[in-house]
Amino acid sequence: MINILEYSDIQFPKDFLWGATTAGQQIEGNNCSFYDDEETAPQFAYGGVPYQMANKACNSYVQYKDDIELLKMMNLNTYRMSLEWSRIEPKEGEFSEEALQHYRDVLKCLKKNNIKVCLTLHHNSHPVWFHKKGAFHTMDNLDYFLRYVEKVVPIYEEYVDIWLIINEMNIVFEYSIEESINLLQYHAKAYHAIKKYSNKPVSSPMNYAEKKPMRGYHDKADKVMADYIDYMENEFFLHAIRTGEIVVPFHDAIVMPELKDTCDIWAVNVYTRQLINSRKKAFRFDHYKATHIHSLDVPFFSDDICPEVILHTLTRLNDKPILITENGIACKNDMYRIIYISAILQAVAQSIDMGVNVIGYLHWSLLDNWEWGTYTPTFGLASVDPLTYERHLKQSGYFYGEIAKNGKLTHELISQYYHHEV
Repeated sequence: MINILEYSDIQFPKDFLWGATTAGQQIEGNNCSFYDDEETAPQFAYGGVPYQMANKACNSYVQYKDDIELLKMMNLNTYRMSLEWSRIEPKEGEFSEEALQHYRDVLKCLKKNNIKVCLTLHHNSHPVWFHKKGAFHTMDNLDYFLRYVEKVVPIYEEYVDIWLIINEMNIVFEYSIEESINLLQYHAKAYHAIKKYSNKPVSSPMNYAEKKPMRGYHDKADKVMADYIDYMENEFFLHAIRTGEIVVPFHDAIVMPELKDTCDIWAVNVYTRQLINSRKKAFRFDHYKATHIHSLDVPFFSDDICPEVILHTLTRLNDKPILITENGIACKNDMYRIIYISAILQAVAQSIDMGVNVIGYLHWSLLDNWEWGTYTPTFGLASVDPLTYERHLKQSGYFYGEIAKNGKLTHELISQYYHHEV
């Protein structure tokens, strides 16, 4: 295990963005999105546990002021949240004034408390009616998405500091690569729509998981597969934004000049690495026993603490300012989260020392929330009582709050909060 008690003190820039992240579907629940609809919800299971509807999730649609109070308690200056299109346009062409006003109230409350807003327009969920039309599987639905974007951006522009369009369009788990190709085009069109109303930075968060050959780079099969998967999930996205050219194997290239430079900053969700094992059909799910931790009762993707991934990610994206829009660990023992935050921030600080323009770090997540079909993985800086929805800040939340308050991570602070309970 990493010995965080040996870390040197580190200082961050004065204007650094310290924050936490949530997604509407995961904390609000009952959003009338396709995840809430029995006909369209993806019925997968996690760790043998059947798919569970979000229901009220953390009840944040009602208790958003409690969430903002947590941000204040932790001295955080930035909050990444999402609008729920499914609440705003529950029926095709019919916009809910109640929902539009609700999100205006949330954003006003954040501004009143001097918390910057990083607003996501689409964080994985969307209306049932849009899903039944094929959602992003077809370019035929572009006008529906742009209508939504052009509806909300003028309403909320004065409250927003950074716009995020579509979350994690580069990954292709349940989606096809064709959908990722489409999403880049949706992103580009939405970028220019936003710029008609706002001069704030615009981006779309990419999910970055470093691909490593299981047996090392000397094993050609593992290396070839790792390089290929890296291109299909990471490089094709970066290349498209940098050049305006969408190049994917076995597809004709799409040249879209208006796609070039449609990320004013790199927004990156980064958690861990994937070890690529060419000898297995399930090629991305191995781990090294030497670094594997049992952070939950069942295996999960974040059960490996490897802070070097952060440094590798940030140095790869060094041609633009970078905002870490998600990073965290799911664990039962909160001491793992203190170890994790300490290790990750050491890597962030070293990247800055190397000349990378990292503008902020937003931790996933503010709350233990619904994780796309289950409540088992607990990522939160605060816990949520499943019956009363009362929030309780964890030790890791207080720890992170002290870092944010002072803009530094010190040996004294680590010694105060870290206890050898892991």
